[in-house]
Amino acid sequence: MTTKTLLLAALLAGVALPASVLAQDFDPNASIRIGSLYEPQNLDNTAGAGQGINEAFNGNVYEALFQLTDAGSVEPKLVESYEASEDGLTYTFTLKDGVTFHSGDPLTAADVKYSIERVTAEASKSSRKKSLSTITNIETPDEKTVVITLSARSISLPYNLSYVWIVNDAAADITAVEDGTGPYLLGEWRRGSALALERYEGYWGEAPTNGEVIYTYFTDATALNNALLTNAVDVITSVQSPDSLAQFAGNPAFTVTEGASTTKELLAYNDRVAPFDNVKVRKALARATDKARLLNSIWGDYGTLIGSFVPPTDPWYVDLTGVDAYDVESAKALLAEAGYPDGFEFTLDTPDYDPHPIVAQFLQSEYAKIGVKVNINIITANEWYTKVYQAHDFQATLQEHVNHRDIVFYGNPDFYWGYNNPDVVKLIADAESAGSEAEQVEKLTEANKIIAEDAASNWLYLYPQIVVSAANVTGYPINGLNSQFFAYDIQKSE
Repeated sequence: MTTKTLLLAALLAGVALPASVLAQDFDPNASIRIGSLYEPQNLDNTAGAGQGINEAFNGNVYEALFQLTDAGSVEPKLVESYEASEDGLTYTFTLKDGVTFHSGDPLTAADVKYSIERVTAEASKSSRKKSLSTITNIETPDEKTVVITLSARSISLPYNLSYVWIVNDAAADITAVEDGTGPYLLGEWRRGSALALERYEGYWGEAPTNGEVIYTYFTDATALNNALLTNAVDVITSVQSPDSLAQFAGNPAFTVTEGASTTKELLAYNDRVAPFDNVKVRKALARATDKARLLNSIWGDYGTLIGSFVPPTDPWYVDLTGVDAYDVESAKALLAEAGYPDGFEFTLDTPDYDPHPIVAQFLQSEYAKIGVKVNINIITANEWYTKVYQAHDFQATLQEHVNHRDIVFYGNPDFYWGYNNPDVVKLIADAESAGSEAEQVEKLTEANKIIAEDAASNWLYLYPQIVVSAANVTGYPINGLNSQFFAYDIQKSE
């Protein structure tokens, strides 16, 4: 069956699978149909492509020197071996043999140098750009050796390199094409509907357990759920509403799996501008937010309350839910102390996809109780990126942050929310130059506590990570760290 035919099939409703197929062996040439709400804006993760590109391409089309596994560990991928100098300022990497790009070109040290410099370039829009800012020089003494020199010790360098796709240095604009080393190559991409990945027969590693993968994109969670119910897709990468689970749970035709999430829903202030440059205002809004009721209204019994940006899966997590706990009268008192006894008015830029509009309405109602008027401005994902992330032209916004170990964003005063506490900036920088993991954890734990006390943002809840699939589909990742969704181990019964 051709890719074009499979794409068409992915968009049409089918029939329920008979139970008899569930007991058969998996089909090594099966088409795995994945339903998602996150279509990439483009195909380059340094060009503001959004979380959809990580879901489809990380580990599937592009690989890195290291890989963040679904269990949260960092393992060598395109690196055969590496060593660090005693002072921690020089890393020497030896690349694996026999790795080729989809174009047929062999992987060389020059490709690695080119790929890292793409991320650190001035024009790069990578959120991990600052994490690699200590790199001062990259040398390629031969085709299999890369030597990276740092201005300061970076204990997280292997972890940070897991975000750097290794791209062929002969590639130019990859916003609509690709040339990776992964087990899949890009098939047809129908913008607004579906994207196909075809098995790369020349892959250097273990072959995928399926023939191809088709991501079908939806803008509505109900339509996505119906696609699984009608066999139009095989798996949903992340369920967006608990209300839909009742139709899957207990049904032998489906499997429901809950994993560990790193996706945080937050009300992010522009801490550069009044009134959000006032810590008492930010703390007042935190205390005026009944987060338990919000979480229950969105997710029922699923999800987790958090008191900071750090989820329980990060080593520097501490329970900070007691900081600025829900207390309306205290919120009113803090507003008065801040100079706003009668409240104030602000605009909340809200992405147009679930659950943000619902969350915005909830906050609008909550803050009216303390005299704060919220004007909701619904914007698209593209508008959010250009208006909020790039131009910093906003007062407050809602957003979901999916990244693993991303407390470092609060150590960057130039990040879109503009939080700037010199103590936190220093702690995060010192943690990165730590000589041991224990020292790193100690400093980031302290930074985490300060950020919470400053109410730098309003961290509303941690999403649950719920994957639902047809019962004859297995082998998919259940945690989805950083929105990754490795497809190469997915199996589908015949």
